[in-house]
Amino acid sequence: MADFPTGPGSARRGEGLPAALLLAPFVLAFLLFFLLPALATFHMSLTESSPTRTGAFVGIANYLALAEDPSFWAALGNTFYFALLTVLPLAALGLLMALLVHRFTRAAGWLQGAFFLPYLLPISVMTLIAGWMLQPSSGVVNHLLGVQRAWLADLTWAMPSVAIATIWWTVGFNMLIFLAGLRNIPRELYEAAALDGARGLALFRHITWPALRPVAGMALVLQLIASMKIFGQTYLLTAGGPFNTTRVTLHYMVETAFTQSDAGYAAAIAMAFMAIVAALSLAQAGLVRWLGRRQA
Repeated sequence: MADFPTGPGSARRGEGLPAALLLAPFVLAFLLFFLLPALATFHMSLTESSPTRTGAFVGIANYLALAEDPSFWAALGNTFYFALLTVLPLAALGLLMALLVHRFTRAAGWLQGAFFLPYLLPISVMTLIAGWMLQPSSGVVNHLLGVQRAWLADLTWAMPSVAIATIWWTVGFNMLIFLAGLRNIPRELYEAAALDGARGLALFRHITWPALRPVAGMALVLQLIASMKIFGQTYLLTAGGPFNTTRVTLHYMVETAFTQSDAGYAAAIAMAFMAIVAALSLAQAGLVRWLGRRQA
């Protein structure tokens, strides 16, 4: 009769099998829906292709052209501008809303529902509502402010208008992140601080904020990635106008691929943009950790 191996090594291998089975769906999905498409996109970026055929290999010619493309840099600048308008306000408003929900326990359910409800809207519905509110002639915003302005056609106000609509639409997600962090803070810490005479802002400064700092860092990184990936809001509300002042990077990529039928160059835009977003996210995460260590 054959002898089967027994001992600590075989026990560890047996314990690792369920973990491998649990990870297998994620690994498979990562390979099929991220890694393989990313490799295919990178290969296409090295070719002169259209959306329907793969063309000749051109090496890094698309990337060299991209470095000298003013339209790409203008679209990237618009993307950065949108991120500047949304990342910090979304995080700050999300924190404020979470504090309100956490503070007013009797109305917590109503407040949480009211703050999170816009996030459940599809982007088509959100842009329809925002476009109606920002109409020049009969829009609610002009009626309340007593002005007559075409917000989405204004060179100065088009992107801020899209940013405000996006903040209203997505702030509920950040509220939930901060609310989960607040509910994980032990109540005993507040009770001990209250016995020492701490009140109001002192409790927030010495207990709430230090406990929420990692949550805030995560929220900022997630929000930066989400804001850099903007496409639907500007595409549906302004179509990139006026005069391309709201044409963001993904919008330019789609136009290049399907309007100009230059899929190879669009793939180069996608790869360069992915590298930029990854570098910014890593830099922001490192900055948050460094600030956390400095303040600890």
